[in-house]
This record gives sequence, C-alpha cells and structure tokens, in this order.
Amino acid sequence: MEETESDGPEQLALVRDAVRKRRPKPAPGTAAERPIAQVAVDMPLAHLDRPFDYVVTEAQDEAARPGCRVRVRFAGQRLDGFILDRVETSDHTGRLGRLERVVSPEVVLRPDIARLCRTIADRYAGTFADVARLAVPPRHAREEQAERTAAESPRPLPAFEGARWEPYDGQSRLLDPLAGGASPRVCVPTLPRADWPKLLADAVLATLHSRRGSVVCLPDVRDVDRLDAALTAVLGGPERHVVLTAALGPQARYRAFLALARGEIKVAIGNRAAAFAPVHDVGLVVVWDDGDDLHAEPRAPYPHAREVLLTRAHEATAAVLLAGPARSVEAQSLVESGWCVDLAADSDRRRRAGPRVIVAGASPGAAGRDPAGRGARLPHEAQTVLRESAPAGPVLVSVPRSGYRPALACRTCHEPARCASCQGPLAQPESEAAPACRWCGTVAADWVCAECGGTDLRAPVIGERRTAEEIGRAVSGVPVRTSSGDRVLDHIDGRPQVIVATPGAEPVADGGYAAALILDASLVLARADLRTGEEAVRRWSHVVALVRPADEGGRVILVGSASAPPVQALVRADPVGFAARELAERRSARLPPAVRLATVSGPADEVAPLRAESWPDPSEVLGPVPTDDDVVRLVIRVPRRLGSALSSTLQRIQSQRSARKAPPLRIRVDPYELE
Repeated sequence: MEETESDGPEQLALVRDAVRKRRPKPAPGTAAERPIAQVAVDMPLAHLDRPFDYVVTEAQDEAARPGCRVRVRFAGQRLDGFILDRVETSDHTGRLGRLERVVSPEVVLRPDIARLCRTIADRYAGTFADVARLAVPPRHAREEQAERTAAESPRPLPAFEGARWEPYDGQSRLLDPLAGGASPRVCVPTLPRADWPKLLADAVLATLHSRRGSVVCLPDVRDVDRLDAALTAVLGGPERHVVLTAALGPQARYRAFLALARGEIKVAIGNRAAAFAPVHDVGLVVVWDDGDDLHAEPRAPYPHAREVLLTRAHEATAAVLLAGPARSVEAQSLVESGWCVDLAADSDRRRRAGPRVIVAGASPGAAGRDPAGRGARLPHEAQTVLRESAPAGPVLVSVPRSGYRPALACRTCHEPARCASCQGPLAQPESEAAPACRWCGTVAADWVCAECGGTDLRAPVIGERRTAEEIGRAVSGVPVRTSSGDRVLDHIDGRPQVIVATPGAEPVADGGYAAALILDASLVLARADLRTGEEAVRRWSHVVALVRPADEGGRVILVGSASAPPVQALVRADPVGFAARELAERRSARLPPAVRLATVSGPADEVAPLRAESWPDPSEVLGPVPTDDDVVRLVIRVPRRLGSALSSTLQRIQSQRSARKAPPLRIRVDPYELE
C-alpha cells in the first residue's frame, strides 16, 4: 500500500501494525538478528525451484551462514539444502518451520557461485538443484574436521616472460594486461608443436601477479595432467594450484575444493565441473580445446563448460582465454562479434611451424598417380612414407574407431549384419573370434543375411587392433603398439616405433613424430551430424600438432578426398578460415550459434501439443519427428536476443508438468550435437 499525503500518522501506524500481524512472529529461542534463512532445498521438482524460508534458532545462529549445508523438513521429508541468505523478515504468511540442523558451518556455496548456478539453470531451462550438484561435490566430513597445518609463507612469484607468446603478440595483448589487473578476452589457435600447457601456465602466472585467481577447464584427465606438470614448473611448485577431477577420489577432491573455498589457493584446473570451482577473486577463465564434446555435461540441464565460464567471466569482469589447435564455431562467433580478440598467428608462420600435409588415396589425382592403390585403405604413397619415416623416429597412425572389426556387413548386398536374437549390430572382437552381437553378446557363427541370403561378411569399418595387424605386415623390424580405450599411452620416447591410436588417445612423442597417417577420413566425414566438419578439423589438427615441422622432415598423409573442405583446411593450415566458413553456413541455415535453439523430447502425445505453445515471437517450431520407439522430438529456434524468453517458456512448461506430477520432458538448449 502506498503512503499518501492524506494518510495521517495514526492511519499509517494502523497499516504498519496490520502488515506486521500478517507476518509470522519469530518464536522464542530464535536468532536475535536475521532469524530467517532462505534455503535452496535439494529437490528436482521444477515447480518448487525457489528458496524457502526457515527459522534459525539461537543455537544455530553462529553456524548457519550463507553458503553452508543444512537439513530441513519439507513435505514430510528430511532434505538437504544450502542457505542462500539470512534476512530479517519473511514474505510467507503461514507458520515457518525451523532448520532441522546445520550439517556443517563450512561455506561451500558462496553467493557468487550460487548466482552463477541460478544463471546457468535459467540459461539451460533447468533447476537450481541440478546445477548446484555439479558445482558442489559431496561432503567429506573427515576433511572438514581435519586440522590444517600452518601454511608456510609462499615463495615470491616467479617473473613471467612472454617468449612462448611471441608468435601471437601475446606479451602486450594478453600477459601484460593480465598482470596489470585488466581483463582481456582473447581467442588463440595454437601453432603446431606449441608447448600449450606452458602457454596456459604463463597466462595463469601473469594473473597471479595481479593478486587474482584463475579457473582452467580441459577436456580430459591427460590434458589436466600435462597442465598440472606445467603449472608446477612455471609457478615454482605445486602449492599454488589444485586439481579438480573425479580421478582424484572423493576425499582428495573435497580437500582441493575446500582449499579453494577457504581462499587458501587461487588457481583451479580440471574437467568441466571445475568451471564452478569456488576460486576467490577470479581474474582469468581458460578453456582449452572448447570444441571437444567432453566439455558438454551429459546430465541435466546439460551445460557446456565454455558457456559456464563465459557467464562467470561476464559476472566477475574477468579475462577470457579460449585456446586450442583448431577453432570452434562458437569461438569464431565471439571473435566476429568483437567480444573476443583474435590472437591467431599469421598463416605463413603456421605453415612453417607444422608438417607438410599430403592427401592420398581417394582423390581423382591420386588414382592417376597410383592406379593399383585407388580405394585402398593404405595406398602406396602412405606405405612409402611409413617405411621411410619409421627408421627416423616414431610414426603415428590415427584411426577413427577402436576394436578389431567393430562393424560388419553382408559382402553381397552390403546391408549391415544384424543379430538374429535382438537385431543388434554384429562385430568381430578379435582376429580368431566368431562374429558376435554388440548388444546381447550372442555369437553368430552361422549368420545368414536376411536381405539376400548371403553368408559372407565384410568389414566396412576397421578398428585400431586390425589396423595394427595391417601395419605390422607393411613394416618389418619396427614395433607396432596401440593406444585406445582403457589402454592409452600418455607418452613415448623417440625410438623408431609405430603407434596406432584413436582420436584423443594419441601419446606425446619426445621430439615429435617423424610422420603421421590419418586413415579413414571419409568415415569421419560421413557422420550425419551438425559438427561433422568442425570435429574432423579439430581431431586432425591435434594429430598435426604432434608431428615435426616440415623443415625437419615431418609429413602427414591423410587418406581421403582432397576436395572436402575440412581436408583443404588441414592442407592450408587454416582452421580459422574453416571456422569462419562454418559460421557463415550456420547463419544461412539458422543454426546455433547464430540462433538460440532448443529440443524437447518425450512421448508423442505429450510433445505434439507443444506446437501450439505460446513461444516467443518470432519463433520457428519444427516437428515433432520420431527419434526412437515412442519418443519424438520438437525443435524450437528463436533469434539470439530471445534466448532468455525461450528458456523461461521451457521452464514454465516443466514447472506445469511437475505441479501435476507428470514426468519431465527432456529439454536441451543449444545441444552440442544435433543430428
């Protein structure tokens, strides 16, 4: 009610008394100041995705701090939650319950991280509880209660120097501004053979000189281990940073998390969940190889580490560093919008830094040079390079699939071979093994094609173990090793050897590889996915980055079609130009990141009515189309400026379904993969 000049003092006093009577009075024994705790209760129900008020008792007053874990009674259940804030009064007109107990006074969800969780939940049409589970690891009481030994005064920070950043003009455009407290936003496609872990470590060191912290996200544990070693060397010891990965185990990970939350350490590195690391005074966020799909969270609401860190940098006015051997379309969009500065080295320098890239086998020109090898998986040119380079050092052979013969087809009609029991795909796990179903394991010793009656099988896809057999026959006297799956080699010496590896499992070789073969390029480019070309350039750029430069004899043979744009990008050493081309095509096709797009999947009778929903205007609704048994998918896309409105609409739909106890639909905003 508004106060007006006609309201007398007595009338205003009566109004205030009435308002006070509607508010619950604190019960005896409650905290004297700010007795109301606003609690985010850990429950996934969308229609209850808001804070709830609870009374703090005098006994709980000191421990019940914003950010600590508590237990409350909600709808007859005891549930965990986090205190978001303490306030004087509540807008709730009924009787308030009390906090059951303060689980721990440790502040594990700081206000800035809580705001980040809320922003990410709204961005991806999810709930706060789902995002908070990603941000805060499970509690380990022993670590909270462990006595902390007095930390020695850290040694002075080493001086930083920009020699490694010279090809990118990084001293003046990145390191000096970071050390001076500024917040540059840059995108860097690294040169082949660049020592990228120390490049990132240099940026972290420069940020520490400004008394600010850093958060670095990398796609896999092998990358984290390499950066961990580089930071230890560049920062003068291991005590200035922590690692956050699931591989540490619950206790060690929680110990590292507490060191950040308490402000004892200001640098965090890890996988996608490290994007929420509670680093104090964040001055720099880094994403290495942001195009890797491992940065996309597979659990609802499916946030991407890049988007989490960009949001965090915006809220904290922090610097941004996106780096990798290639460039994602999203990073190119940030550069073209002016939000990020491009620190790419010039094309001549990039070509000189890398090996010579040769396309062989599938192009029309290759057929004329090598008639007998046309269509061969290992054409004559590739075999020649393999035999010439193997005595000079290690040779890398990159294949897209693991296993022996991971897919089989009828030799007569080329139809995929299916299991007679469950219709699953057949594969041959070992050289002497009979074909078996990859789904149910049934052995298909007497397989007969259901289409043509044929009994002979062929392998349209060859795995790394079968490839190793073929390489072993082509090159004698040189050991052949494999690296894939759970048998990954992290590092090899510079002795002559052949390494057959799948993408992401390529070991680093001392002195670089003498040569590399990229096989089955057509198989990689045949994927029916929005990111097929971008992913091919990213994978192949990682291979190129491991090979010696051309002036040291380094060569890369790619077996595929020379006319494919991703292949041309590799030959020209131009990942930036390819990303710009992909972005232009996305804009013309109205696909992310040019637009905001969401998919809604579920039963047909639940999804189909959503076509008539009040979507933001303008919007385009596509489908629904079947994706699986009894599951359909609806696609909604809107201009980027309406992204928040689209997410709000999706949250409302989930909330309404939750309120009537209907199962939630699967909603993905800007999904990383869109077939």
